[in-house]
Amino acid sequence: MDKTLTVMNELMVDIFNGILTIEQTALKEGSFKDISVTEIHTIEAIGMYTARTMSEVALDLGITVGTLTKAIGNLVRKGYVQRERSQEDRRVVRITLTKRGKLAYRIHAKFHRDMIKEIVKGMSNSEEELLINALEKINYCFKDKYKIEVRANRE
Repeated sequence: MDKTLTVMNELMVDIFNGILTIEQTALKEGSFKDISVTEIHTIEAIGMYTARTMSEVALDLGITVGTLTKAIGNLVRKGYVQRERSQEDRRVVRITLTKRGKLAYRIHAKFHRDMIKEIVKGMSNSEEELLINALEKINYCFKDKYKIEVRANRE
């Protein structure tokens, strides 16, 4: 059992670090050299189609509105995000992606799709289903045990 736990820990750490490294490399070598992995994940949390409040996005990212405000300031300066105060309540700030922000969003989403396609390439349907079940259990563990909100985009 100890050996199994050690191997599982090493694999989880390697996978996590590997994905971060791959994302960082893809950003540095792509059209969006001026943004970090954290910033692309902020762009992802804002989403493509509807204006969102700072509070909504901060909650999704698990950060404070103050921390998000600094990040959004950088993304506005770089031309990826625009912000606008609500006419009804001037305290509410809505944020949306600019054309450049939407392009970054789409390219990052394609990067994730391609990564997943590569992972499942050559797997049988039953292997894919086993992987999905294992990942759902891992996801649930993070949500339940560690009280971390992990977004799942399964339909």
